[in-house]
Amino acid sequence: MQVGLIAAVAIFVAFIVANLSANLERLNIAVGFGFLQRTAGFDIAQSLIPYPPSATYLRAFLAAFANTVLLAVVSISAATVLGLFIALARMSTNPLLSLVALGYIEAVRNIPLLLQLFFWYFSVLGPLPLPRQSFDLFGLVFLNKRGLSLPAPVAGPGFSVFLFVAAAALLAAWFLFRRARLNRIRSGRSSIALLATAIACIAVPLLHVLLGSPVSWEIPELRGLNLAGGVVVIPEFVAMAIGMTVYGSAFIAELIRGGVMTVGKGQTEAGMALGLSRARIYSKIIIPQVFRAIVPPLTGQYITLLKNSSLAAAIGYPDLMLIVAGTTLNQTGQPVEVMAIAMASYLLLNVLISLGGNVVNKRMQLVER
Repeated sequence: MQVGLIAAVAIFVAFIVANLSANLERLNIAVGFGFLQRTAGFDIAQSLIPYPPSATYLRAFLAAFANTVLLAVVSISAATVLGLFIALARMSTNPLLSLVALGYIEAVRNIPLLLQLFFWYFSVLGPLPLPRQSFDLFGLVFLNKRGLSLPAPVAGPGFSVFLFVAAAALLAAWFLFRRARLNRIRSGRSSIALLATAIACIAVPLLHVLLGSPVSWEIPELRGLNLAGGVVVIPEFVAMAIGMTVYGSAFIAELIRGGVMTVGKGQTEAGMALGLSRARIYSKIIIPQVFRAIVPPLTGQYITLLKNSSLAAAIGYPDLMLIVAGTTLNQTGQPVEVMAIAMASYLLLNVLISLGGNVVNKRMQLVER
C-alpha cells in the first residue's frame, strides 16, 4: 500500500510538471531565473539595504525580503508585550479594567485584519497634518502625513572599536548572569559580585556612548515645507505595524490567560501566605510556568502573524507580496519562478520561526537538578 501511494503521488507530480511544461511552451513563456540579473526599473519606498536606480530584480527581492522580516520582527515583539499586559488586565480583580480588556479582545479578534489595516491607514494616518504641523514628541519624534520621523544614529570615529567592545561586554554580561543564576539555584544565595560585574560590563559601553563620540544622533528638523534629517518610516509600515500588533495581541492575550488558568490556584495562595506581593507572585511563580505551557501555540501565532503580513500589499507596503508576487510578476511575465521565490521565502521564514519555537520549548521543558 505504501509503494502504491508513493507511485500515485509520483504519477500526479509528473502529470502536473508535464502539463505545466506544455502550457509554458504553448504560451511561449521563458523559463529560468536569468531575469533576476536584469534591471528592475522601479523604486521601493522603504529599503533596509541600498537600492540604487539601476538595481536588479534580485536586489528588489532582497529589499522586499528585508522589509518583510523587519515588519514581522517589530509586530511579533510588540504584540507579545501588549498581549501580556492585556492578559494581566483581563485577569485583574478590578471589574472595570477586566471588562475593558474583554471588550478589546472580543472586538479585535472578531474584526478582519484587512479591515483593521484599512482603518489604521485611511482613517487614522490619512487625516494627519502636513510636515509643518507635525505632531512631535519632545522635538525628537515627528508624525505627519508623510510618515514617522525618528532620530538616526550616525557613526563617528572609533565606531568599529566601540561595536567590538560592546559585543564583548554583552557576551561577558550574559556569561556572568548565567553563572549568577546557576549559583543561586545550587546554593540559594545570590552572587552580588557576579551581578555587579555583569552590570558594569553593560554600563561601560553605555557610558562610552553617552560621554564619548563613537555614535551621534541626527535629529529631524523642519526645513522649508518638509522635515530633514533622521530616518523616515513610511506611513504604510506604521499602519501595518500598528494593525498587526493590535490584532496579534488579542490572540496572544487569550493564550497567556489560558496558560495562567492551567496553574493551580494553590500556588498563588501559597505565595500570598508567604507575604509576596501580587506582582511578585506573577513574575516569579505564575508567568514562568505560563510561558512553559504556551510556547507551542505561541509559536503558531507568530507564524500566523508572519503570514498575515502578506496583506501589506493592500495598502502599498513594499513587502514580498507587493514587490515579488506583484510588481516583478507583472513586469517579467514569469509566474512560475516568481511565485516559487515568494512561496519559498515565506516557507523559509515560517520554518525558522518553528525551529526557534521548538528549541525554546525544548529548553523550557528541562528541569534543572
